Amino acid sequence: MDYQLLISNLTNPVLLFFALGIIASVIKSDLEIPASSVKFISLYLLFSIGFKGGQELQHSEMGYQIFYAVFLAIFISALIPLYTFFILKRKLTTSSAGAVAASYGSVSAVTFVAAASFLEMQSIHFGGHMIAIMALMEFPAIIVAVILMKKFNGHSGETIEPVSLWTSFRHSISNSSVLMIMGSLIIGIIADTKQAEGIKPFTTDIFKGFLAIFLLEMGMVVARRFKAFLEHGVFLLAFATIIPLFNGCLVAFISGYFIEPVGDRFVFSVLAASASYIAVPAAMRFAAPKADPGLYVPMALGVTFPFNITIGLPIYYAISLNG
Repeated sequence: MDYQLLISNLTNPVLLFFALGIIASVIKSDLEIPASSVKFISLYLLFSIGFKGGQELQHSEMGYQIFYAVFLAIFISALIPLYTFFILKRKLTTSSAGAVAASYGSVSAVTFVAAASFLEMQSIHFGGHMIAIMALMEFPAIIVAVILMKKFNGHSGETIEPVSLWTSFRHSISNSSVLMIMGSLIIGIIADTKQAEGIKPFTTDIFKGFLAIFLLEMGMVVARRFKAFLEHGVFLLAFATIIPLFNGCLVAFISGYFIEPVGDRFVFSVLAASASYIAVPAAMRFAAPKADPGLYVPMALGVTFPFNITIGLPIYYAISLNG
């Protein structure tokens, strides 16, 4: 592993603002970002990623690489919750195991943003179609988790309200984060290139500044929720670090057999290693109301997210580059 790369990532100003958020919460500072501002910034980040990806996709040739990427995305997103569910079910209820499994099979848009920023620092390009791949990976994990919860709910003595796969799919696709990034991607594809240049200062120039403020807020949220999560023991802490690392490293390696560009392989590995704390919790409110959000939200946001953006990214990049 390139330790210079690790140090460079740890001293990234954007990441340092994340650390500042943690410090602010620990010392009980009155620093606070209004909820409305946080929502605007999160939507802006998704809009910017989606639109820029659509513009790149507009000029991309629909070759075999894209079809391989779509197949791999669906396979990964369906497989991860399938095997993690049975690991989690040994310690958690069926509902909570399904919700956590769905979170780790799905993806984190903010981790994707950090990965894109990381690649930009290395001057490495990734295909615009990876934006669509990210959005595509939201759904299979949720559907697989719902199927597993329905199949095994009687084995644990739980009563899980019946929810159709269509209802779960509809709630996940209508989620604001998914809708914004998919809508922006489509608009980016059909928008006139010359007209799109007019909003480039908004979609590109101020992106990192907004990302820094967003991660400042994420740092404060992580610190507030982490203590409650630790009460559930070492098992979940180990799961939230070992499983993402395993998924990310494995995908970084095997994707080389399907995907050629280093940037695309790296993004794939990051998506496989990430865990959703936006789309999946929204979907699980309907699909698994008895699942404990005090487990799957802090696991994804409080452990896996900071682990990936500090330690995971350089590891996945090194494997993608040399694997």
